[in-house]
Amino acid sequence: MSFSQGTRGIIRALAIILSVALPLAVAISEADARVGGGGSSGSRGSRTFSAPPSTTTAPGAAQPMNRTFTQPGTPGVGAPAAGAANKGGFFNRPGMGMLGGLAAGFLGAGLLGMLFGGGLFSGLGGLSSIIGLLLQVALIVIVVRLAMSWWQRRHTPASAYATGPAPAAEGPGAQTSFRSGLGGFGLGSSQPPLEIQPADYEAFERLLGEIQAAWSNEDVAKLHTLATPEMVSYFSKDLEENKARNDVNKVTDVKLLQGDLAEAWREGETDFASVAMRFSLVDKTLERTTGRLVAGSDTPVEVTEVWTFARRRGADWELSAIQQTS
Repeated sequence: MSFSQGTRGIIRALAIILSVALPLAVAISEADARVGGGGSSGSRGSRTFSAPPSTTTAPGAAQPMNRTFTQPGTPGVGAPAAGAANKGGFFNRPGMGMLGGLAAGFLGAGLLGMLFGGGLFSGLGGLSSIIGLLLQVALIVIVVRLAMSWWQRRHTPASAYATGPAPAAEGPGAQTSFRSGLGGFGLGSSQPPLEIQPADYEAFERLLGEIQAAWSNEDVAKLHTLATPEMVSYFSKDLEENKARNDVNKVTDVKLLQGDLAEAWREGETDFASVAMRFSLVDKTLERTTGRLVAGSDTPVEVTEVWTFARRRGADWELSAIQQTS
């Protein structure tokens, strides 16, 4: 197979980009090794795909769920749509239309040219012409844009943030503290339908520390008493992946710096409370067999997340979701 000088240059550029991006992605993943993996996971009842309101602690928007058992309320969930079996393949994705057909045709012609030794677009007039080079560049741009669009549609829930921008925290009560000393929970942005008492905020702060400690000790049995089965399933999967890499994540010195209520509501027999929390912790990943430092350090880092807690009537609060903030 032969390639033009322009094609070789494009391929080299893509290789350089990938070589830089891959280590960066690995570094980001390792830096967020704490409980939840630095992602957004869990369920918030009927509000799973709606953003919790912003607060003084977390003025930015909460990120949509990367992992959740809750499915958007679309007809026929769990069953394939009619005709879906006949629409397989990348270029037959919904919305591709004529653009997808053209891209498929150009790519097919280019691949045939490569197989017969004439270059990527030898069947369309040769790579020596400026038009051939421009077609190659256009094809690469089209394919990359189609791939990005398909990836976003596949991994972004259609109904996420359907309720529009979250309102900002209001009123002086948003900065009122229930505790003396460092930080503590404030009253939040507005009076929620479900009243949250000081004892509830104490429970949220206690769960923050106990869940981080159970994660650090890899105590799945303890996690079952502190979080919903869904969240424990995610924690267990993450812990198993750490073991497969011969790593162990140690989280210590967890301190709540500031927290306030984003929203609280009741669904049937279950109460929900989404709470923005800014806390510090020492987050280190060690090699399991040698104790060698793999990622993190002994220097405390600050994290701001929105944790949602749930409880059945008469039961204790459990962690049901963690969301990152932007």
